[in-house]
Amino acid sequence: MEHVYSPKQFGKFIGKSVNTLQKWDRKGILPAFRSPTNRRYYTHEQYLQYRGLIAPQSGVVIAYARVSSPAQKKDLAIQLQALRAYCQDQTIQVDQWIQDVGSALNYKRKGFNSIIEQIELGQVRQLIIAYQDRFVRFGYDWFEAFCQRHGTDILVINDETFSPEEELVRDVIAIVTVFSARLHGLRSHKNALRAAAWGKEKRDDQSP
Repeated sequence: MEHVYSPKQFGKFIGKSVNTLQKWDRKGILPAFRSPTNRRYYTHEQYLQYRGLIAPQSGVVIAYARVSSPAQKKDLAIQLQALRAYCQDQTIQVDQWIQDVGSALNYKRKGFNSIIEQIELGQVRQLIIAYQDRFVRFGYDWFEAFCQRHGTDILVINDETFSPEEELVRDVIAIVTVFSARLHGLRSHKNALRAAAWGKEKRDDQSP
């Protein structure tokens, strides 16, 4: 990440102590961001906002949860409960709670597409998820860059307990199945071409 500061660095810039920043963070006066290791940090944009050089960032805060199948609805409830507890502990006011039941490989998820649309329109200030693969299984870096381009900060709690291994196994099997089918299709196509070519050669040999 570029232009981010530790509480000590940020405090020097604005003339406040680390204790004051921690108090402001707890009270929601000047909320800090959190790294994957749960360390506070501040952005250059927050510095500019504090100095009154730019207006406070607008947009909604969305918390998103996902499981792969209806059989995991209990896990979904636990995931949402953990997100609520985290947001309450960090004094984060969530505007929308969005959830999906579907594979991380499925980009047609209703909740997922609603979030992507809002981000693209510049309406989302922050997206909170329990773990990266709750949002997407592959290509997370691309989606993270997409969010940054549209002014959305992704906050990942990084709790691996919300990333079941059986989901990964199912997704990998699905990928292997798709590619196996495509490989079989290619082989069938090649065989058909060979048969057509052989038939043409045979007809040519039989022609007077």
